[in-house]
Amino acid sequence: MTWWRPSATPSRCDWAGAGLERGRELTMRKHAASWPAGWVWLGVLAGGLAALAPGVRGETAATQPGQEKYRAHVEALTKRVPGGFTIVPARPFVVVGDEPADIVRQRAAQTVGWAVRLLKRDYFSKDPDPIIDIWLFQDQASYRQHAWELFHDRPTTPYGYYSARHHALIMNIATGGGTLVHEIVHPFMAANFPQCPPWFNEGMGSLYEQCEERHGHILGLTNWRLAGLQQAIRQGPLPPFKDLCSLEAEGFYGPNTGGSGGAGGSGLHYAMARYLCYYLQQQGLVIRFYKEFREHADEDPSGYQTLQRVTGERDLAGFQKRWQAWVLELRFP
Repeated sequence: MTWWRPSATPSRCDWAGAGLERGRELTMRKHAASWPAGWVWLGVLAGGLAALAPGVRGETAATQPGQEKYRAHVEALTKRVPGGFTIVPARPFVVVGDEPADIVRQRAAQTVGWAVRLLKRDYFSKDPDPIIDIWLFQDQASYRQHAWELFHDRPTTPYGYYSARHHALIMNIATGGGTLVHEIVHPFMAANFPQCPPWFNEGMGSLYEQCEERHGHILGLTNWRLAGLQQAIRQGPLPPFKDLCSLEAEGFYGPNTGGSGGAGGSGLHYAMARYLCYYLQQQGLVIRFYKEFREHADEDPSGYQTLQRVTGERDLAGFQKRWQAWVLELRFP
């Protein structure tokens, strides 16, 4: 089990995995001297709501606009949260966990709060609404038990998932935090860019599966998806970018890639989208692409024309060949 923890290195989240379908692991290093005073502005303070329900520990949040809405939300949560859980407001989310209270607070401030601050700085002006709860279950048994008892779900993944019906991110945190920043991207994207197609939604989420803070901005790093993508490139051919960008949800998440060479499954779509976003980032173009794509989504719903314009590449088939060669030169770790 890992969690965000202070150290003497710059802010960084390290995720690990092997193969396109394996788990993700996260650790976070944050220089304590660089934290805003007490992280109070993230809505994490000691004491407060602990007495709202027997066995449920609550944390108050700093006074700010909309605080009464959060206070009412936390009070409502205590009526359904089992004993032994800690509730921590981390705007615009609420973190609920059954690990020790100090660890839940760490995750709320140093994972959720950290990611929210940096993602909003570069991309998102609107917060998700309604409030989304992030449920962090300490192990596989707790995850499956409470997914059923609280949500009547039978998880199909051992790691975690987002339930739009319950406005909740439900995670087995014992597998690591590898899905956490990824999943945080999605409700922000829904609030700020509701027309976003699957390739860019998942490309941006997966870009930050492995990330660090550099000069006050969030930066994606190479990660476990690279090896499978490189293998698929060598076996070839990959689906053209035009096809990738045009995929609806069923096509993106389905079992077929439209290519050949034994690289089937939605994992290839994720990897291509992730490393296309990573390329844009490395060229200093990803923030510009996001803003221009959102602005022109009505006339360019797939983002293909925006990709041509932002990269300056009219021939995206030729560009994809050069991108594939570039990907083959990347390394992880």
